[in-house]
Amino acid sequence: MPSARKKPASSKKLGSQQREFKTQRLELRVAPSAKKVIHQAMSVTGLAAGDLAYEGARRLLEEYQRMVLLGADRDAFITAIERNPQPAPRLVEALRRHRRLLG
Repeated sequence: MPSARKKPASSKKLGSQQREFKTQRLELRVAPSAKKVIHQAMSVTGLAAGDLAYEGARRLLEEYQRMVLLGADRDAFITAIERNPQPAPRLVEALRRHRRLLG
């Protein structure tokens, strides 16, 4: 009879962070060609399908959260952050009014 205990996730332990147990299930329907690619990746990396999905999702999120600017876009961004514009008079007045009212 299979053990009732769940195996810990294969993710590395970070500092004092506890290992997380695999208790959640995710079911997918994929095309036969996708299944073949997943099985090839599993055999090459030695990772389980769930660990491959996690690693792929983590990498996608990492890329999504990072902004890489090249050429003219980079130059425009640097120029914009190097500017030190004076605050608009209405903004200065609003700040003064706020300080008078709320301290």
